[in-house]
Amino acid sequence: MKLTYNVADKPSIGQTFVFALQQLLAILAATIAVPTIIGNGMSQSAALFGAGVGTIVYLLFTKFRSPVFLGSSFAFLGSMGAAFAGAVSASAGYLGLIIGAVAAGLVYVILALLVKFVGTGWLDKLMPAVVIGPTVAIIGLSLSGNAIGDLSSGGIAGVQTSPYVAIVCGLVTLGVTIACSVYGKKMLKMIPFIIGICAGYIVAAIFTGIGYAASVDALKVIDFGKFANMQWVPDFTFIKAFSGDYVYADGGNFGTYLLTVIVAYVPVAFVVFAEHIADHKNLSSIIEKDLLKDPGLDKTLLGDGVGSIAGAFFGGCPNTTYGESVGCVAISGNASVVTILCTAVLAIVASFIAPFVTLLATIPNCVMGGVCIALYGFIAVSGLKMIQKVDLEDNRNLFVVSVILIAGVGGMTLNFGRVTITEVACALILGILVNVLCSIGKKKENKENKD
Repeated sequence: MKLTYNVADKPSIGQTFVFALQQLLAILAATIAVPTIIGNGMSQSAALFGAGVGTIVYLLFTKFRSPVFLGSSFAFLGSMGAAFAGAVSASAGYLGLIIGAVAAGLVYVILALLVKFVGTGWLDKLMPAVVIGPTVAIIGLSLSGNAIGDLSSGGIAGVQTSPYVAIVCGLVTLGVTIACSVYGKKMLKMIPFIIGICAGYIVAAIFTGIGYAASVDALKVIDFGKFANMQWVPDFTFIKAFSGDYVYADGGNFGTYLLTVIVAYVPVAFVVFAEHIADHKNLSSIIEKDLLKDPGLDKTLLGDGVGSIAGAFFGGCPNTTYGESVGCVAISGNASVVTILCTAVLAIVASFIAPFVTLLATIPNCVMGGVCIALYGFIAVSGLKMIQKVDLEDNRNLFVVSVILIAGVGGMTLNFGRVTITEVACALILGILVNVLCSIGKKKENKENKD
């Protein structure tokens, strides 16, 4: 893929700011969605601050060689819920969020040390292109339902926006994004998301204005009421965790609660590890540089793990690599790590500017849905590009790809208590097993040919 700005390139200050704003728009919805879903007083601004801090930590560990943004991880939703479920007081629940993130981060540290001493040769054998390619595609395809669901919904809770109105707003966003990316010149071609979102937001605002003037709920798309309840200062998790009483559910003690939290977080860390590999493989194919070798998987894991701990310390949410950010790199052709650094700083600063954060939060679902159709689609296509050189005339390869695609698209998940093995992880694990099974026959065939 032709990049306008590669990893080490440095756009001008003005361009960098605009590119960073585009990255922030791409990751914003998912980053602030996690604390919204969990509730219990969790702060969206703090989650944004934590994502910025976590990303800077990641960049430091990877020596600014990997253009990756870390945001709130959806995989830990069940784990975070367990931390609050096992606590009666708010302080105890927030302390549990930090403890759980530390436990999950330590898993990454241990895996990083293992990679440091053993190397990544085993990884190439365990996850060749025939396995990792369709898995990356599944990351995009598994999110397609979210994009289409958002496309037909507004942004006001309790108000039934007409799905046709919402779809018009979303399709305007998508259409303008495509037009800018395909027909735009120079700078316009590199910021299609900003232009697309602005166009969709303007159309949504017009519909909303008409809706309020005519008292028609079906035309109301944007929730301007959010400006009335702006949060001026982020409620940092560590402040809530280290103040107040520590009371646990069912008369439990701290030891029992600690074990519950660790059990809820640690297995999920192994699941997110698989997604970490897939995201970095995907980005590697886009920038045509193997990030698992330079800066190295050990460093990306350390950055992700320690960055996740730092993010949760401030925002309560363990972080993870974001497919939306990777998709933004692919579509804009801008892989400059300076842009990612600026995005992280912008996220930190923005978390203290209530009107700005609130404005971003009012972007309706349908507008973000229009953008995400392109973002998630690019992720899926980049994964499919990885298997272009794979011989699909060979049934052994065909079975591996087929199993991964069907398991992932079909939404195969496994639940063990509060631990959920996502469809991406299930598809990857199943693909690895099928590849190992098929490779046994391949090895026997190669041995017979040599004889």
